[in-house]
Amino acid sequence: MTDLRDWLAGQHPGLRTYKSFQEKALQLCATDVEHRALYRLLANLAGHYVATFDEEPLPVDVASHAYETFLDLVEEGDRSFGASAERQLAALNKIASAELF
Repeated sequence: MTDLRDWLAGQHPGLRTYKSFQEKALQLCATDVEHRALYRLLANLAGHYVATFDEEPLPVDVASHAYETFLDLVEEGDRSFGASAERQLAALNKIASAELF
């Protein structure tokens, strides 16, 4: 997860980043079964963002806010690795209820 978070932190906040993130998260979903729910939730969140704004003009302030929010959620997920079950569930619930825009 740390590699995925670090990759995201170095990206531009455009739609291509979210598309790439979704692909990477789905690959990890298939290989890291212990954290499958986390990867699936993050992939779905990225996919929803792409589907909403694909082919539409994206205001810079919306893109910047969404990117910062998404990066915070990915960091939250990363911090939940190795944490108690309650902390992991809290992270999953936070991500599941999040809105990027």
